[in-house]
This record gives sequence, C-alpha cells and structure tokens, in this order.
Amino acid sequence: MKAAVLREVGKPLAIEDVQINKPGPHEVLIRTVAAGVCHSDLHFVEGSYPYPLPAVLGHESAGIVEQVGSEVRTVKPGDHVITCLSAFCGHCEHCLTGHLSRCVSPETKREASEEPRLGNAPGAMNQFLNLSSFAEQMLIHEHACVAIRKDMPLDRAALIGCSVTTGVGAVIHTSNVRPGETVAVVGAGGVGLACINGAAIAGAGRIIAIDMQGSKLNLAKEFGATDVVNPKDGDPVQQVMELTNGLGVHHSFEAIGLKATTEQAFKMLGRGGTANVIGMIPVGVHIELHGVDFLAEKRIQGSTMGSNRFPIDMPRFVDFYMNGKLKLDEMISRRIKLEQVNEAFDELKRGELARSVIMFDA
Repeated sequence: MKAAVLREVGKPLAIEDVQINKPGPHEVLIRTVAAGVCHSDLHFVEGSYPYPLPAVLGHESAGIVEQVGSEVRTVKPGDHVITCLSAFCGHCEHCLTGHLSRCVSPETKREASEEPRLGNAPGAMNQFLNLSSFAEQMLIHEHACVAIRKDMPLDRAALIGCSVTTGVGAVIHTSNVRPGETVAVVGAGGVGLACINGAAIAGAGRIIAIDMQGSKLNLAKEFGATDVVNPKDGDPVQQVMELTNGLGVHHSFEAIGLKATTEQAFKMLGRGGTANVIGMIPVGVHIELHGVDFLAEKRIQGSTMGSNRFPIDMPRFVDFYMNGKLKLDEMISRRIKLEQVNEAFDELKRGELARSVIMFDA
C-alpha cells in the first residue's frame, strides 16, 4: 500500500510502498477513505515531540472495515468507522472509572515478539499514535475505532477523529461548560473552531475567539463566536477583560501550544475560572503563572483528546452534524491527494487554512 513516511525530523514525508499485516484476534483492517492533516502531525515532523522513526504519520481518519480478527465484536466488514488515537483496553483503572482517553495499556499494541503491524524492508515501520492514517489501509486495535451511520460523509467524519473530539470534548467534558457561561478560545485553527462550536452547542452565553488571522476570526463567527479579538490590536488579555466588564471569563481554551498564549489563557480568567491547555506545548517549555491568582480559585488543567469516551461521543457528534448543529463543511479548506501531504504541512506552518483532508479515492 502507499503511505506517507517520516524518516528524518525536519524532512518532507516520502510516499513509499509499505507492507501491512493481517488482523490479529482483536484487530481491524480498515480501508482509509479520508485523513485530516492535523497540526499535531507537524509537531512530530518538526521534532517538537520525539517519536521512533521511520513512521507512517496521520491520526485523524475515517474509512471502511475490510477484515476483522477472530475476537472482534465491536465492528464488522463493511462498517463505516471513525478512528481514534486514544485506544483503550477496557479494564484498567482509567477505563473502569470512565476516563478512556487516559488509558495507556500496552494491550492495544502488538508485543515486541510479534510481527509488527507495518513493515518495510529492511526493517519494521513504526505505527503512529495507534493509527498511521496517511496510508491506504490501517491495521488497528478494535478499541481504536467506532462504527457510525453510513449516510455520514467520510471526509467530514474524519475530522471527528481528532480536532472535533479534542475541541468539543474539552468544552463539554474537560471543563464542563454550562449554559450562559463565558468562554474564550485562543487560536482559531481546527481544534479552536471545534471548541467554539462546542461552546455554542453547550449554550455558552459569550464566546470570544482570539487569533491573529482575520480570515480565521471571520470563520470563528460562523462557528458561533459572539466576539473576536486580534492580538494585533493590543494585549488580548486586556481586550477580553474589556469585553467582560473586567470580570474575565469562566473558561478559556488554549488551542495553539505556546508559552505566551497559555499564560494569557490563565490571565484572562475570572475568579473561579478554569484554563484548559489543549495545544501541544513543546517538550521542555515551562510556563509561568502568578501565585496570587490561585487565591481567586483560578485553575489550569490539561485535556487529552477532549477527555473523550469516543465510542459514545463520536456517533453523537455525527448526529450533531447531520442535525445541523456541528459545523464540519466549513472546516475543510482543501481536499487533496496523499502526494500533496507536504503542501498541506506548509499551509499549516503559514496558519492560513483550517484543515486539509487527504482523500484516498481522489
């Protein structure tokens, strides 16, 4: 099969022929239909986060089940599925307490003594984040995908696999935004737009979008932002305070992954507010906060894939889209071929587009 392979940090992905194994007892072989090009992939390309190489990248995808292992009961051949990088075992402490996204059990991967899921002479090819979806096929654990209704377009379904679940989940699960509360979202890329959309669905009274790209701020309004702030016009924290009559917001969401914007997300909180860090802050970067703010019961917390329970959440998000509540059409900027994946990364670096989606039937 064709796949986009990262062999060296900082270098373009190479389109190569990669071998894929047959499903084990709890594994599923999927024909990839669509894969979103996410900024998280770019972090690994640039080396902000280390990963064993060579690896087939990609982690935001949807496709059709081709084969299943002997013990698989969750999906069957012909099912349309969305994949999720936060594969879960189902019986560890995190899973049994309802925190599926926190599961780190090695059971969802093959053991070192087994044949690897992916291979390419002269050695094994590393699977990326349990998926490796920049490829014509995926071989994954059954608890890394969920079946969805077949009338859902798979190019839009792919976005639910990462950015939507991460953004909407952070709002409704991690921070538990309640109707009428105020929200600020720092960064209006794919995840940030999903946060804005999720806040609108949750009934937030005021949703403030913050970004330096005017085009993204315009898009944010379509996703539900009631106000927009451009840091080019002045200190974004001060602008948020002015919009909220000096009170600050109940919830902020940092969807970029920078030291400065993370600190800003905390500073724009009101008393008792919660800052949620969704962006991938580079390894080794430290953030600085003023201790006195904790006396006002302000909190800062991380969010892993929107604290999802994806087998439940993703089919519901599909229904949200089909009912007109979740905006996915507007999030897709371009549909491209696998061979154009490096172009999509260049666009991400420029910060111009919300999402490029690789279509494997293109």
